[in-house]
Amino acid sequence: MRNVKIVATLGPATAGVERLQQMIEAGMDAARFNFSHGDADSHRRMFADLCEARARSGRFVAAIGDLCGPKIRLSMVKGGEAELKEDALVTLLGGDGPGDETRLYHSYAPLARDVRPGDPILIDDGRLRLSVLDIDGDAVRCRVEVGGTVRDRKGLNLPGSRLSTPALTEKDKLDLQLARELGMDYVALSFVRGPEDLLAVRRLAPELPVLAKIEKPEAVADLPAVLEASDGCMIARGDLGVELGHEKVPVVQKRTIAEIRALAKPVITATQMLDSMAVNPIPTRAEVSDVANAVLDGTDAVMLSAETSVGRYPVRTVRTMAAIIEEIEATGDMYRQPIHPVMRDRSFSGAIAEAVTRAAAEFDLRAVAVYTESGRSGALVSAHRPRASLIAFSRHDRVLNRLALYWGVKPLRGSWTEGVRGVVDQAEREMLAYDLVRPGDDIAVTFGLKLGDEPFQTNMMKLWKVREASAESLEREE
Repeated sequence: MRNVKIVATLGPATAGVERLQQMIEAGMDAARFNFSHGDADSHRRMFADLCEARARSGRFVAAIGDLCGPKIRLSMVKGGEAELKEDALVTLLGGDGPGDETRLYHSYAPLARDVRPGDPILIDDGRLRLSVLDIDGDAVRCRVEVGGTVRDRKGLNLPGSRLSTPALTEKDKLDLQLARELGMDYVALSFVRGPEDLLAVRRLAPELPVLAKIEKPEAVADLPAVLEASDGCMIARGDLGVELGHEKVPVVQKRTIAEIRALAKPVITATQMLDSMAVNPIPTRAEVSDVANAVLDGTDAVMLSAETSVGRYPVRTVRTMAAIIEEIEATGDMYRQPIHPVMRDRSFSGAIAEAVTRAAAEFDLRAVAVYTESGRSGALVSAHRPRASLIAFSRHDRVLNRLALYWGVKPLRGSWTEGVRGVVDQAEREMLAYDLVRPGDDIAVTFGLKLGDEPFQTNMMKLWKVREASAESLEREE
């Protein structure tokens, strides 16, 4: 079983139930809906297709709605492009007018009040660089420090300025409502600066887990509080590199993965992982190494963006990503990191998760089965990165779809059964049916038993040897 999960961005290249089913069979564990593109109707169609593809494949796949946030873009440019020469002067103005070499229009109304003389303004992921000279009303006059060709609708970044607009825009609120209507499993909030941004999402959609996109220097500076307020995170390395400096991204990636793992929350490593496969059938060696290092860092998931949404080889790209992950995991190098991180969860469920992980290592268990109502017990065991296969049973499909994003978790539908023997028998039979274990394998099962009025939580662990009789009974039924 592959442990690190694959998130694939949906788009024109993935349209249709058949293509989505191919993506799932190739290894897609989570589907990202990029609300920066498309409209509500197109997202509804894509989500309906995803639900049908999930049903046909018999797999649980997480659906993630990625909110745009206050993304700043240029408007149109006359002729589609303009050449900005070094040391030339260019004025930035709010509005939709067509720009040229001397003036460019943009979508961010507060720009003139958010920047100061000397602040940098980056265009097209930092390929062009301006420096603010002065502000006159709505006009921001700049000098071109690094020139080049600017094209329609390219993005602007303000790494030296603090944006006055909230992370959750009016468009985001509409998209958040759409995510709730469709029943998506997560939403991702762009350009998070602090925990208060995530709380704004919770107030509007308390039932939806929210992933914090780590791409602003303010979020990095306040990382522990941001991660604590989130239900997981995405390391959005594109804007993070532009805003913070590309050379700082690898260390931020490793730090973020380590810190959020201690919270037993999922982390996605994103942006340009197999970028060349948007147009080429094979990745570069550097891209393969990038994916491998994210796996070795301990990430829960790696993400594909343009490679699958608009690329030429979406299915091949997912299959390639899966092959890289499987090769790295097969080496055992990932277990050089501590098996038991210092977890912040000190609940009974947390203690059981630590105990079952130690048992898996000491007794060379084949599998660990976790019965979970909310998904928390599965998340806690996943955070310990057990060497045994990790199967999460739940009666709630929403919980199982969410767990599809977590490292190592194989989600299976299964209801809690009264009594220890009933729970173990059911886990054994389900895992045999899916060929996850064989007779004679040692396994562990965790679950919860209530005594009196105590709250329901995971508080039991049972070690078990899979019985030959169970396998024979299953064969007779088939």
